[in-house]
Amino acid sequence: MLNQVISESIIQKAEKYLNKANKIVIISHVSPDGDALGSSLGLYHFLLELGKSVNVLVPNNFPQFLNWMKGVKDVTIGNKHDASSKELIEAAELLFCLDFNALKRTDQLASYIEKSRAKKIMIDHHPFPDNFADLIISHPEISSTSELIFRFICQLGMFDLINRDAAECIYTGMMTDTGAFTFNSNSSQIYFIIGELLEKGIDKDAIYDKVYNNYSESRIRLQGYVLYEKMRLFNEYKTSLITLSAAEQQVFQWQQGDTEGFVNIPLSIENVVFSAFIREETNKIRISFRSKGNFPTNQFASEIFHGGGHLNASGAEFSGSLDEAIDLFEQSLPKYKQLLV
Repeated sequence: MLNQVISESIIQKAEKYLNKANKIVIISHVSPDGDALGSSLGLYHFLLELGKSVNVLVPNNFPQFLNWMKGVKDVTIGNKHDASSKELIEAAELLFCLDFNALKRTDQLASYIEKSRAKKIMIDHHPFPDNFADLIISHPEISSTSELIFRFICQLGMFDLINRDAAECIYTGMMTDTGAFTFNSNSSQIYFIIGELLEKGIDKDAIYDKVYNNYSESRIRLQGYVLYEKMRLFNEYKTSLITLSAAEQQVFQWQQGDTEGFVNIPLSIENVVFSAFIREETNKIRISFRSKGNFPTNQFASEIFHGGGHLNASGAEFSGSLDEAIDLFEQSLPKYKQLLV
């Protein structure tokens, strides 16, 4: 039996928005991952079954190992199609904002969303949401936004409208946001949902293979380089740091998503409880944090780099140089020593 985590009043209000709207746009965050794309496409297929006119919009491209998902060819990439992105948002009667809790997480789309007259429903599992939507469905205790989408559809009483395509996308989001159910996945409710998705005809083994055994040669070579040349251990703090410059990425023909999951690898080393990955992009530094146990990566991300996220998985952006980000990270470790030992 699935617990009803979304309040009935919110479900009723969302249903009213759905009934009044025909043109719907689903938007997710910059650098969309498996959960962002999975939740968006899962909702997309459901809304198509509901007879709605639906578009999925993301700020920039997504990893190639997600290209197999049904509906992915219909996704509009914001930074490649800015004018059409603006038009879609302006014409929308309802916006679904998925897997982000602040407009800044949508980069250049943020101003269009803010100016939109459409009703906005935010569905997300990151803590401390900003108050930018008409309806906020925020549950940080839930493993993924994709799980929330499943729950949302079920609480609308429309489980029967989840087809196999939607089920595959929802499962992909749940799987990728829990590291193939290796963290943040101890709830029996997750496995009840998986059972329901299997009844829709998904092949979970095939989905795993498409996501985790579908990398390019250059990504595998980059991973080897990162682990051998670029990983540093701070044994005193049970911490690992991986850094990667723009020039190094260019050598390995880096593409969007090629470094996805790299930050998790050092956590398999004995005694490492905190892992950081600092990567140089154009005009900014992107930082990812992961941890085991109770070390609060979101606290570290917030206090040191003005970022945020979950207890064991968070991130931030830094406007200085790569060297400055590295220095700040190293200088900050002693402040957290008591939490790391």
